[in-house]
Amino acid sequence: MKTVKKTTRKAYGAIKYESVEHYHAAQTEDVKEILEQLRKCIHKAVPHLTEKISYNMPAFCIDKVLVYYAANKSHVGFYPTTGPIIAFSKELEKFQTSKGAIQFPYNEKLPIGLITKIVKFRKAEEEERVRNKKKK
Repeated sequence: MKTVKKTTRKAYGAIKYESVEHYHAAQTEDVKEILEQLRKCIHKAVPHLTEKISYNMPAFCIDKVLVYYAANKSHVGFYPTTGPIIAFSKELEKFQTSKGAIQFPYNEKLPIGLITKIVKFRKAEEEERVRNKKKK
C-alpha cells in the first residue's frame, strides 16, 4: 500500500517568520527596500517601539500592537486599525483602504509624512485606551 505524505499549511502563509529581519529577508530586494523604509518611518515616528511577528506579519508595539504591515503581490498592506482610517480618510482617498487596512502600491513612493501621522495617532489612541482603563 502506498502512503501519501500529508502536507500542512502554516497559518498565515507557508513560512512561519521568527523575526522582522527574517520576514524582510524572505522578500525580493525591491520589496525589502520598501519594507525597510516603512520600518524606519515607524520607528522615527514613535521611538522605542518593540518589534515582533504577530499574525505572521511585522508588528510594532508599545503595550499593544500599534501597526502591522505585510508584503503582498503588488502592494504593501499597512494595518493601523480602524481609527486612523477614519481620522485620515481625506488624505487616504488616493489609496485602496478597508476597515483597518491601507494598500501602498509598490510602484508609488511611500507617503512617509502620512504614515508618520498615522503611527503617532495610533500611539495617542493607545495611550488614551490605557488612561481610560486605569480610571475604571
